[in-house]
Amino acid sequence: MPRIHVLHENPDWLPPLAAALDGSGAAWEDWLLVERAIDLSVAPPEGVFYNRMSASSHTRGHRYSAELTAVTLAWLSQYGRRIVNGPAALDLEISKVRQYAALARAGVATPRTVPVVGKDKLVAAARQAFGKGRFLLKPNRGGKGLGVHLFEDADDLAGFLETFDYEAPLDGVHLLQDYVVTREPIVTRAEFVGGRFLYAVEVDTSNGFELCPADVCSLPGAARPAFKVVEDIDAGLKARLERFLQLADIEIAGIEFAVGADGLPLVYDVNTNTNYNSEAEAAAGVDVTGMEAIAGFLKGELNKRLREAA
Repeated sequence: MPRIHVLHENPDWLPPLAAALDGSGAAWEDWLLVERAIDLSVAPPEGVFYNRMSASSHTRGHRYSAELTAVTLAWLSQYGRRIVNGPAALDLEISKVRQYAALARAGVATPRTVPVVGKDKLVAAARQAFGKGRFLLKPNRGGKGLGVHLFEDADDLAGFLETFDYEAPLDGVHLLQDYVVTREPIVTRAEFVGGRFLYAVEVDTSNGFELCPADVCSLPGAARPAFKVVEDIDAGLKARLERFLQLADIEIAGIEFAVGADGLPLVYDVNTNTNYNSEAEAAAGVDVTGMEAIAGFLKGELNKRLREAA
């Protein structure tokens, strides 16, 4: 029987989606992509395949889950299966440099970014690009804000590189990036399902850059909610982001941007594996939660496949 297949590597993030899929009445199956053998000569099952692989999978001990997902998606594509967030989406999920290039092609502004390979090249590159100004150091392949550090200048970076806090990025590519100074310590994450805007979330960055919205990432005892749902964003930006998703063949995503003092929104991250904060959704009284929207979209795609096969 054709069903929805959820491809992922983190069981802790699955329960909200599982509950929404169960609530929709759709038949679905969990595909944990940590270790698996695939016979390319055998056709995969029928149905709709939803890729939820995360760039941060290696931080949970799943070093090769992204590579396994790439293999799996190639196999599914070989047999013409319907994939939501397919190979192109995975390619952008694991490389911010490729994200920024794709965003630029769609007319979406991003912060000035300098990729650097080689730890010994970082200080000189930072000094040349940012002078005495502040900047960020982040990994090209990261996730959840892990590995993001703010420096006052290149000398500050030089000191950091001599400490045990420095960790080489997984793919060897460091990113030096302009630090966007916002009026308030807030960035925005716009959520899209089926390539269309769902809602946005304002995220409090007072406590740093690790901004995972999943309920399992919530910190007890916080002084104020870290996430606040807002109904809309600038219409022009929304249109550009939807165009970007269409060009990039991404159907479900959370796109993060910061608005500088000049009022220009700059996109700095595209998350093709998106999670939602249930407390923020409840506080806003949203009609359809993020996971319900995903479940409804996937069920609709499965029904299309069933009608085509009839």
